[in-house]
Amino acid sequence: MPKWCTSKVIERKVWTDGLFTITIDGSAVEPFEPGQFLHLAAFPGGKPDDDDQIDSARVNRPYSVASPHGDRIEFFIVRVDDGELTPHLWRLEPGDEVEVSQKAAGRFTLGKTPDAKDIWLIATGTGLAPYVAMARDPEIWNRFENVIVVHGVRHANDLAYTDELLAIEQQRAGRFKLVQALTREEKDGTLKGRIPSLVESGEIEAAAGCEITAASSVVLLCGNPAMLDSMEEVLGKRDMMRHRSKKPGQIVLERYW
Repeated sequence: MPKWCTSKVIERKVWTDGLFTITIDGSAVEPFEPGQFLHLAAFPGGKPDDDDQIDSARVNRPYSVASPHGDRIEFFIVRVDDGELTPHLWRLEPGDEVEVSQKAAGRFTLGKTPDAKDIWLIATGTGLAPYVAMARDPEIWNRFENVIVVHGVRHANDLAYTDELLAIEQQRAGRFKLVQALTREEKDGTLKGRIPSLVESGEIEAAAGCEITAASSVVLLCGNPAMLDSMEEVLGKRDMMRHRSKKPGQIVLERYW
């Protein structure tokens, strides 16, 4: 079990109904790398008075952190209406308490990512979270010449962090590109379709102004397992393979469920 510390919610931002970011006080959390995850926990039924019952009453889940380590730590969360924890997290307001694991975990980090000229950060849904953290950290800009974020969702209302990422696109002109894709509707400035199909058709590369190749690229994949599996197949046709410590490759994965 994680070692828990009690934190307070600093800020709550709702992107659309059921999709939200909560920012908590991170002063008690040990330093971590962008891309790692922390556990959030709560007592939806109330915290027991009996200390022996606390562990069994606590409901916790891992969440990738959407910010680098600091006094403010962000989590990008989708509410699952029949879930045990996310409806409770959805109701939290600034000043409310929430438990957070003191130490982060996970290997989906730039430290575990091989060097390349271009880094592609491809996500569906809340799989965008670790990429926001990475984009805010100096390491990615020191190591890679070009950074491309690809974010796929169903509806335009499901897009998040757009203003921040577009601001980075202006600040890092010529080095950063945001490509957004929708599967259920059309909107100016976005692509229509699922990410693997848009890679196969060349539409994503055209929008990014950059090619995905085994010689120049490393690709991080985070989100829906179906997307991850399909992307591995698509990239495999380009002689790209999953990166392992004993067998280097160009693909790094993070499965969200």
